Amino acid sequence: MDSAEILKKVREIEIKTGKLVSETFAGEYLSTFKGQGIEFSEVREYTPGDDVRAIDWNVTARAGTPFIKKYNETRELTLIIACDVSGSQQFGSSRQLKQEAAAQLTALFALSALQNNDKVGLLLFSDQIELYVPPRKGKKHILRLIREVIAFEPKRHGTNIGLGLETLNKVIKRKGILILISDFLAPLASFAKPFRLAAKKFDLIPVVLQDKLEKHLPHLNICVNMTDPETGDTNLISLSSNEANRALEQFNQEHGSQLHRLFSPYKIEPIIIDTARDTADPVIAFFKQRAKKLRR
Repeated sequence: MDSAEILKKVREIEIKTGKLVSETFAGEYLSTFKGQGIEFSEVREYTPGDDVRAIDWNVTARAGTPFIKKYNETRELTLIIACDVSGSQQFGSSRQLKQEAAAQLTALFALSALQNNDKVGLLLFSDQIELYVPPRKGKKHILRLIREVIAFEPKRHGTNIGLGLETLNKVIKRKGILILISDFLAPLASFAKPFRLAAKKFDLIPVVLQDKLEKHLPHLNICVNMTDPETGDTNLISLSSNEANRALEQFNQEHGSQLHRLFSPYKIEPIIIDTARDTADPVIAFFKQRAKKLRR
């Protein structure tokens, strides 16, 4: 796309997503993340009327007199969007490419954060760090992030989710919200350890992009050459038998089970995005469900 096409696309997404955010999504975002903007302030001696649940028992034991932890509540949060820009994100068999879905998701989260006066940062990764934009506020900044996801041309085509997570674990010092957008088709062993560290540090929300053709191939009496967009490897696949679909089904079942085992110890529920369907609906459903759990 040239500059004019990019600006037009950014504007289209801003208008469409901005309306959705103002009418629906910003409230769900606030309901889900309110109360996370709390920072430790000091330890002071207990006075009658203080909440006993705030007593710092370690300090109390050392001092021989009750002390409590004091916190300052701040509404401001930091939202980081980490987006996979590897070769597989240029794939799409129906409504949109994975990259286009990722741009809409970035707009949804970033514009919601903007409306709640939160900082937003962006990390784009392939099998290297392609771009890092530190967290900032402001509409101009948000539109830049959306533009980057739409039009960025990565230097590499492979995927290294682990490197992206390791980088954020190092550069982001404060606890925040981490939205990790990818198809997660990389081998689990390549990112499991940094994922676990990130899950302890951040409020980590994986957004899994899926295309229907990656789940089931059409039954046709032809053979086709299929090329891996990340490695360039090409294989001749027959669509006249069920062999390819059996292999796909087995891979998806095994990989899905592995992801579930990685997510479940941290009570992480991924957002599943089908690129053939509306991008916003599963995000809104996710946050409504999560806000409901927080109210219990």
